[in-house]
Amino acid sequence: MKKEIWEKAVAFHGHECPGLAIGVRACEIAIERLGIGKSEDESIVCVTENDACGVDGVQALLSCTFGKGNLIYRDTGKQAFSFFERNSGQKIRLVLKSFKDEMSRPERQKFILEAPAEDVFTIGEPSFELPEKARIFSTVICESCGEGAPEHKIRLQDGKKVCLDCFVPYSRGW
Repeated sequence: MKKEIWEKAVAFHGHECPGLAIGVRACEIAIERLGIGKSEDESIVCVTENDACGVDGVQALLSCTFGKGNLIYRDTGKQAFSFFERNSGQKIRLVLKSFKDEMSRPERQKFILEAPAEDVFTIGEPSFELPEKARIFSTVICESCGEGAPEHKIRLQDGKKVCLDCFVPYSRGW
């Protein structure tokens, strides 16, 4: 682990922690195995399956962001990161392995950053396809609250266009 890479991620995140180390190490492995670097556009895509500290490492080191559309949240709750390189079609999925031994936070952080990649992550390919590029949607004004929302987030209810906050879902069972 290069010290300057870790320090860049820590500066972005605000402190050192094992969670940040997970994302930083995942990026380091993706950079090495896919031959990628900082993403100026959407050529590199990260699908994160968690919303924890490690995601800050992805943003700091690869410049994958929600705003740019190349950081996508897939809520499985797993410490898993899938990286795609659009131009070459290369992809990799890294899933954090369970820790066998009790470790202090500093020991765990050191292990994540320094142990062989295969001891830290299960390494394979994503079971899902590369998400499409980000699209720009028209804004529709909710006829209930008056706030704007992108058209793909609008629902029809009682003949009105409503946002997800105003929409009352209907379900009668399973």
